[in-house]
Amino acid sequence: MNSKVTFKSAISGVEFSENEKVLGNSIRIPILNIIKEEHPDFDSNQFIADSELNVYREKYISKFLQTEVEELSVLHKNVIKSLSNKSFVNKVEDKVDNRTYGQVIADKVAAFGGSWTFIIAFFVFIAIWIGSNVFLLLNKGFDPYPFILLNLILSCIAALQAPVIMMSQNRQEEKDRERAKKDYMINLKSELEIRMLDEKLDHLIMHQQQELIEIQKVQIEMMNDILEKIKK
Repeated sequence: MNSKVTFKSAISGVEFSENEKVLGNSIRIPILNIIKEEHPDFDSNQFIADSELNVYREKYISKFLQTEVEELSVLHKNVIKSLSNKSFVNKVEDKVDNRTYGQVIADKVAAFGGSWTFIIAFFVFIAIWIGSNVFLLLNKGFDPYPFILLNLILSCIAALQAPVIMMSQNRQEEKDRERAKKDYMINLKSELEIRMLDEKLDHLIMHQQQELIEIQKVQIEMMNDILEKIKK
């Protein structure tokens, strides 16, 4: 019965599977420096586990962000947390409608006030008002020319409509800021994942090169043995 091949990590002393073995020489220098800061006795010819290397990759990313912005904001911490947990940043979607009654009315007024329905209805109302006073009532009706009552009504509508629309626009600006924040988090996470993917690809290439070198050494030893036998 074959026992599973394992190795002991040089930094933790814990045994891991052989396929998790990572040589210190194959680790990117900035990450290797972080490992040596915590474990000064670690030598680049020693081995650690891939899971341990991922921890130091996350530390490197945290240090990189801290260097860029001096201190980690809540956004950056959330991005790093999503990287370590392999979770997705929340999509930019409207959450459960938790608007107040006043906000709902403001949104409806703003939506109606910025539509062709409002413009056409408004012109029809003015036309009926002017037509009924000038033509039907011969300018002797309830609001004769120059239509002082109509001007008062229009001024009141404009005075009330403007702040209501501003309320809706302010709430929309808050949603836009939240959307921009989420977009930034998604873009930042994508950039960091690309950096980690690039580092992992470099590691795989180095690992393959080392395996090829080992294979070549074995082949050279076999060739030397064959040459020695031929000479004998």
